[in-house]
Formats: sequence, structure tokens, C-alpha cells
Amino acid sequence: MRNLRNLLFYIITIGGFAALIFGVIQWGKPLEASKVTTVVKPEVTASTWQQFTETYYHNLTHPLAILLLQIVTIIVVARIFGFFCRKIGQPSVIGEIAAGIFLGPSFIGMYFPDFTHFVFPDKSMDNLKFLSQIGLILFMFVVGMELELKTLKNKANDAVVISHASIIFPFTLGVVLAYLLYSEFAPANVNFLSFALFIGISMSITAFPVLARIVQERGLTKTRLGSIVITCAAADDITAWCILAAVIAIVKAGSVLSAIYIIFMAVAYVFVMLKIVQPFLKRLGDKHSNKESLSKPVVAIFFITLLISAFATEVIGIHALFGAFLAGVIMPANMNFRTVFIEKIEDVAVLLLLPLFFVFTGLRTQIGLLDDWHLWSIAILIIAVATVGKFVGSAFAAKFVGQSWRDSLIIGALMNTRGLMELIVLNIGYDLGVLSDEIFAMLVIMALVTTFMTGPFLDLINKFMPEKKSAEEIQDDRKLSTKYSILLSFGNPERGRTLLRLANSLIRKSPENANITALHVSLSNDLNQFNAEQYERESFTPITEESRKLNQQVVTLFKPTVDIDKEITDTSNTGNFDLLLIGIGSSVFEGSLLGRVLGFTTKLINPERLYETITGKEPLFENTVFDERTSKLIKNAKLPIGIVIDKDLDKVENIFLPIFSIHDSFLLVYAQKLIHHSNARVTIIDSSGIVRTHPELKESIRMIEQVAPNHISLQTEPRLEKEFMSQQDLMLISHDSWRKAVETQSLWLTNTPSVLILKP
Repeated sequence: MRNLRNLLFYIITIGGFAALIFGVIQWGKPLEASKVTTVVKPEVTASTWQQFTETYYHNLTHPLAILLLQIVTIIVVARIFGFFCRKIGQPSVIGEIAAGIFLGPSFIGMYFPDFTHFVFPDKSMDNLKFLSQIGLILFMFVVGMELELKTLKNKANDAVVISHASIIFPFTLGVVLAYLLYSEFAPANVNFLSFALFIGISMSITAFPVLARIVQERGLTKTRLGSIVITCAAADDITAWCILAAVIAIVKAGSVLSAIYIIFMAVAYVFVMLKIVQPFLKRLGDKHSNKESLSKPVVAIFFITLLISAFATEVIGIHALFGAFLAGVIMPANMNFRTVFIEKIEDVAVLLLLPLFFVFTGLRTQIGLLDDWHLWSIAILIIAVATVGKFVGSAFAAKFVGQSWRDSLIIGALMNTRGLMELIVLNIGYDLGVLSDEIFAMLVIMALVTTFMTGPFLDLINKFMPEKKSAEEIQDDRKLSTKYSILLSFGNPERGRTLLRLANSLIRKSPENANITALHVSLSNDLNQFNAEQYERESFTPITEESRKLNQQVVTLFKPTVDIDKEITDTSNTGNFDLLLIGIGSSVFEGSLLGRVLGFTTKLINPERLYETITGKEPLFENTVFDERTSKLIKNAKLPIGIVIDKDLDKVENIFLPIFSIHDSFLLVYAQKLIHHSNARVTIIDSSGIVRTHPELKESIRMIEQVAPNHISLQTEPRLEKEFMSQQDLMLISHDSWRKAVETQSLWLTNTPSVLILKP
């Protein structure tokens, strides 16, 4: 009745108002006489289809449509290139820069010119340029906020020596290089001073954001070396941007004397920002330091500060990016505030707008201009000068202030990272007309190569100069090697509780002869130095709470990385562990064979599967019992692995163990541990008669029963029905038996309690 009433109301309302609209339109037609003059329309000769296609083409080539198509194309290609770079252990920024060059005239423009002319027409470049500049302004704002000036003050002595040496040495070499290149490569009407200053500054830049990510991914963040190199990079960034501002002022003014007025205004601007604006923002930030109190009007004040600062430096003549950078530096130092604000901006700036800058740079980079050996030899010379200047200058300065040769070389390798910051400098020089097309292309290649070589340099240093362990660390390693060690790796913090509970039930009565390590791996792209510690603390809170409740000591291990699967595998294979425990929930069954057994839908092919297919490691379509991450860990782990399917496991008292093959006999070892340490009652189900036909297996069960009577029983009748399983807390099963059960779509799977699947 109610549905009928709603239907009648809908019909009367829509019909009534539609009739009223039609009536008003008819009454309004006579009003046209005084407004509309009769115009003879030209005869339409085009067909309806032609009219449609012409309208469609007009809509497709509208500036807004072209810009949106460009953004989609850029983000997709940048993410693909970034993904493949992460797979080979390189920062995604290299892939994004390469994506820009790929879409530019060096590849797509050369082999598919029609595509380039359609997606990136010349008239659209200004729109793309200014949108990418907005992305850069937001990004430089984030870079400024990620600098911790307190850390810089505390370690200023060594950091300033190393960072300034890493600037002046390559800068000097750059000026000498400019002397050799000026006659042949400097654009017309560019004086030597401007050319030399820009070549010098391009040799001197270090990419602080990329360096910080590498330090994080290499696990150096909390080490003395990590803090030194981060501080050096921060000091380098501040100094280099101040020098760049002066260089821009000199280039625009034409001479040093003419630039004095610009530099004077810049100093006054910095004074106002530090002495007037910063104290005001600090009071505001202290008052609004969390998401709840950070309202839109407050956020607007900070954004207005950013935009006014960028506007002021652009008008002064030292580029808007310097204003954005300084606006980030003077933001309130409150860690909660910076974490919240960085999260608000970073995704939009880094994921959406920053790739536009990379591609815009790639569209300007014409590698095809380097069409003979002479030009390539100049490019190689530029790379050599940049590498020697930054690497050697940083390493020798670090050694001089007291660092070991190993640490000095690592500092040199990291400070040689250029990445995005180099591209910003190069684009500024190109826009000012100081850099020619050939030199610009060579310097972009240099930025790519020097960033790419950071990872291999660090690997070589670690290989030939491994870190020496102290006597205490060696003794601790020996003690750990004699203990039964369990590594539990969790993603969801709450699931970590379950894994810890289960690990504890395997070692509870032998705390002196066993230990547990809890590992949490996170994508480093989602972290910065402000939110990393908070994220680590929040991730391990459930684990530490559970460890106190169980009176079980746990070693926590937090690792940011670009490849979660590889990090878990490497940690488990190199850490002298005896068992790896990982947890999965019912949601991960989606897309697997088990998911289809239990009625879940199939998910789309993801980039991981596609990558494995392209590299020949995996077929594209394959029936898998587990999700791809779990399957990969099972395949690559060199130690016993336990996969926990958690169905609200809160105690481990009643356990059943189905035996389907003689190869399942190793499960008795784990059953014995659970009986000894947790007083668990284990029921062995021998529905296939395996125990009956193998006396040695029956004898093993009898020996366990002698040690722990009434804690283990053998059932020969099939008992995998729902009522029996509902009384159990946990099922122990081998990986092979579980796989066969899933592939045969056994009906009893739907009734299982929590499951521990073990692979020896």
C-alpha cells in the first residue's frame, strides 16, 4: 500500500510540474516577437552523422578535455614506470622522470607523432606548464615542512661542514665545466656569468625528498649515520635554495651589482617571514594541532600564507618555488600539526600534480638532439663531473669531520642523489633562456643517472665494506641462534594480536630458550619523517598490549620499503628464524580458488601478476589457493611458514589435526609444542587410514600420549562435520593437504574454525 502511494505521488508530482513547464514555454513564445529578429539560416548540407562527428571532435579537442586527457595519460604512464622502477629497487621518482621522457619527443613523439600532436598539442603546453607549477609549489611547501630545523641546530657542526663542502666542490667543478662548454653550447645573448652559475648550481643539488626515502627504505632512519645524512641533506637544501635564489636574481638583473636590489628585497622578505609571520603561525598551529580542531578557515590561513609567500618571491624575482619552500619551513614545528597538514597536501601534490611536471620536463627533453658521439661524450663528461664533485666532495668532508671510510662513502653516495630537485633547477634555467636544448637534455640525463646509481653504489659499499658488529652484538647473535625463534609478520595491527597469541602458545613455558619478533612492513611512499614514528607506534600498540597481558617479551621490527613482499621474505630468510607466521583473513580469499569455493567473486588482474607474467616467472591465469602475496611468501621463504586464517581465535585449547598423507607427520612436532606449552587437547583425525598403515606414525602419537596423557587422541572415523568443528579452537593442517582440499572443493572447508596451515 505504501509503495502504491509513493508511486502515485511520484506520477502526480512529475506529471504535474512537467505539464506546467510545457505550458509556460508555450505562453512565452509570443514574447519572442520583440526580442528575436528573423535570421535566414544557411542550408545544412552535412548529414546527421557528420554533424555528430564534428560536434564530438570539437568536444574532444576542447582545451579542458585535452587537459583532462593529458592528466589521465600522465598519471597512468607515470604509475606504470614507477611500479617497474620499484621492482628493480629504484625510487619511483626515476620511473616518473623516465615516463616524462618516454611521452616526449625522444620516444612517443618520434615514433608516434600523431599521438603526441593530439594528446600534447603545442597550444596546450601553457595550461600543462602552469598546472605543473602549482604542483611544484605544493610539493616544495611539503619539502619545507619535512625539514626539522631543530635537528639541524643540534647537529649543525658536522652537517654544515659536509653539506657546504658537497656544494662548493661540485659548484667549482661546474664553473670550470661551464668554461669548457660556453662557446659551443651557451644560447645566444647569455653572458658567461649566468651560464656558469647555472651549470655550477646544477652540479650542486641534492634531492632531499628522494634521499630521505632511501634512508627510510634502507633502515637507516634511527641510526647515527641516518640522522647525519638527513641533516646534511637538509642543510644542503636550505643552502642550495638560497644560492639558487641569488643566482636567479643575478641572471634576471644581468650582473651582480644590478642584483643587489633584488637580493636586498629577498633578505627583507625572509626577515618578515621569520620574525613576524612565523610567530603568528606558531600560535595558530599550537592551538589547532589535530584534525578535529584544524577547521577549514584555519587551513585557509595557512594556504593563503603559502600563496602570498610564493607570489612575493615571484614578484621580487627569485621564483615562486623559493617562497613555497620558505613557507613550509616556517610552518609550526608542532609534529602533530605538520603530520596532519602534510597528509592533506601530499597525495594531491605528489600523486596528481607532480607527474605533470615530470612529463612537462620530458616533453622539453629532446634526446634526439644528441645525434653524434661528440655530444654523447659531453653528456658523459657532465655525468662524471657531477658524480665526482658531489660524491668525492661529500665523502672527503665526512671523513675529515671524523666519520669512518664506510660511512663517508655512504654519505657521498646519498648526497649524489639529485632526482626532482635537479629537474626544478634545470627547468628554471631553461625558462630563463640560460640553458640550450642540448645542454638541458644532457643535464636531465645526468639527473636520471646520478639518482639511479645511488642504490647500486650503496649495495657495492655494503658488499665490499660490510658493517662490523661489536663483540656484544656477535654474542647476542650466538645466543639467538640457539633459541627457537618465531617471526610473525602482520599488516593489520589487530591481527597481530592473534599471531602473537598463537606464537606464545608454541613457546610459553620456555621463555629463556625461545623468542618472538614482530615485523610490520609499510610502503615508504606513504610515510614521511613526521608521521613514521607515530605510525610505527600505532602499528605496534596492540602487540605491546597483548605481550604485557601474556607476559611475553617481543622484539618489534618496523621496516618501510618499496616492496613489501621482498622485505618480508628477505627478513625471514636472513634472520635465523625457525618459523614465520603470517595472518590472512577471509577478505583475501577474493580472487583465489578458495574464494570461489566459498562464494567470493574474482578480482581483476593486478600489476604484480602482470609483472610476473612479463618477466616469465608466473602464468597470467592460475588457480591459486591463497592471495598473491601469501603465495609469493610460501614460494620464496626458506624456512617453515605458518599461515593463520583467523576466525576470531582467542584461545588455543581444543585442536584437531587431520592426517591425509604420511607427509603430514611433521605436524605432530607442532602438536607436541602446543600440548606442552599450552596444555592443549589435540584430536588427530585419520579418516584415510594413514596412521593405521604406518606403525612409526602411530608410535610417535603413543610417545606423545605417554608424556601428556589425556591430551592427544586418535579418531579413525571421519569427524569433519559442523558440530565437531564448532567445538574446536584451531585446525592444524599441512600446506599440501590444504591445497588438495581446496582444489577438490571439499565441503567441510566452510565449517572450519581458525586454521594454522604449515609448510615445512
